[in-house]
Amino acid sequence: MQAPAAAERNKGPILEVLREYVGPSAHAGPGVLQVLEVGAGAGLHAAHFARALPQTCWQPSDIDPQALRSIAAYAEAMQVPNVLPPILLDVSQGWEMWGGTQPATLDLLISINMMHIAELRCTEGLFKGAGVLLKPGGVLFTYG
Repeated sequence: MQAPAAAERNKGPILEVLREYVGPSAHAGPGVLQVLEVGAGAGLHAAHFARALPQTCWQPSDIDPQALRSIAAYAEAMQVPNVLPPILLDVSQGWEMWGGTQPATLDLLISINMMHIAELRCTEGLFKGAGVLLKPGGVLFTYG
């Protein structure tokens, strides 16, 4: 359960921006916002953001099985009930392979520190998936 120092440093500033998209003024009506985080890595961000944004249902994912164990450990250690068990997800595969996520069901699709290190086909897959899986008015949020 170790996160890169950069994740620890940037969690606060990223959360400030995320609040603009999931805060009460940004979210009209009752209900839980559905979030899919692609490439959640160690899981620090998933646990931190989900704890700070209890109106979300946070689905973390990663391509690395070791990362999935770390994500689950962070969610358990921080006692964050709105973080779902992490799923194995290869963003370069079609959205149909993204853990059963259905079209137009996501309010927010998040990718932090993936695009600059992954192959171009992963970024292409992210954008294609976002185009299908986000609800009208949903947001693809990228950082890094």
